[in-house]
Amino acid sequence: MVWLNFVPAAAALGGTQPTIGEPAPAFTLPTNSGDGEISLRDYRGQWLVVYFYPKDFTSGCTLEARKFQQDLPKYIERNTQILGISADDVDSHAKFCDAEGLKFPLLADTDGAVSKAYGSWLSPYSLRHTYIIDPNGILREKFLGVRPPIHSQEVLDRLDELQVL
Repeated sequence: MVWLNFVPAAAALGGTQPTIGEPAPAFTLPTNSGDGEISLRDYRGQWLVVYFYPKDFTSGCTLEARKFQQDLPKYIERNTQILGISADDVDSHAKFCDAEGLKFPLLADTDGAVSKAYGSWLSPYSLRHTYIIDPNGILREKFLGVRPPIHSQEVLDRLDELQVL
């Protein structure tokens, strides 16, 4: 019974995925940096990497954040901002950024609404998914099988390909 294993292309663990080539789901979330809130529209005119992760201070999430931080100058060279999103609150994000020396914003999606909009929610956590959004707010790539040790380099490689198009 092969049909029992059929999963629609847009579905993945965590919910329905947004469509590549369409506007990325809009969001505004509290953050530990800047003016206290960040919106997708704040990044019009530059590339954006939005990565969802399960929890501050866990081994995989810490490794992933460290790799993004290590590569931050390479993202800046590519006119690209990094945003991390999890269900942790702003205070947890502030402590995590301080402990790990993170210089990019982490956003608090405490009710999972934005994670759900991106098909990246398995209550009570965000799943480890990453999305590349172009300067016009269009979703250009998604990574659902993220491996923290090599993920930042994979994202940089894909950014290089997308920015040539």
